[in-house]
Amino acid sequence: MNIIFVSDQGNYTASLRHFFWTFPANVMVSCLSMLICLEFMQCPYFTKLCVTIETVHLEDNGKSINVHGLNKEQLKARQVEFIDITLPTTDYWSFAVGSSDFDFTKFKSEKTGRGPLLEGWQENCDPVMTAYKLVTINAPYWGFGSKLEQALLAGESALFVESHRNCFAWIDEWFGTTMEQLSELEEEGDCLLNQKFGKPILLTDAEDCDSSFPDNNKTHLQQVVKT
Repeated sequence: MNIIFVSDQGNYTASLRHFFWTFPANVMVSCLSMLICLEFMQCPYFTKLCVTIETVHLEDNGKSINVHGLNKEQLKARQVEFIDITLPTTDYWSFAVGSSDFDFTKFKSEKTGRGPLLEGWQENCDPVMTAYKLVTINAPYWGFGSKLEQALLAGESALFVESHRNCFAWIDEWFGTTMEQLSELEEEGDCLLNQKFGKPILLTDAEDCDSSFPDNNKTHLQQVVKT
């Protein structure tokens, strides 16, 4: 179920996610703009659990050091992972999320002429863009909090790989799409999800959005993923 709230600061979307049959749903709030995306996730069954994903898109090949403006303490705790969409994945989470079988060494976009992605493509492709994702997880649960954090990090990493693979492989389907067309597609998808899982919730103003989804500044474990 999605809830969309539009303001001068960007588009706010609240989503109710459903994982398999036995895993409880969680709520995600994201603030979307052209270059920056902030996602804030909580789970009703683990009320202390908080996951935030801050994404910054830059026109570079992944060599920027501190695009999120972290302090020294945060930089020390940060784990950096580089994601290459051309490399195969065989871990459990990639299987759970779903792994496409695109061969980017043979792929070439008809509309843009981009591709194929050969060895060292990050250094040779032009134009190229990096999505810097800062994943912050706070799971203050004695006995299993650390394992929960690591599992969530692995799951998010697999999701990043698959979503960016599809984004590039489907470039001829979305390239040239206007913002109005994207909004229409999002609304169509929201309607289908709301019909399946429940009715949408209406947020009338920014105060309503802030009161429903308060910010959580606690930080326990951070991970930066470069894709």
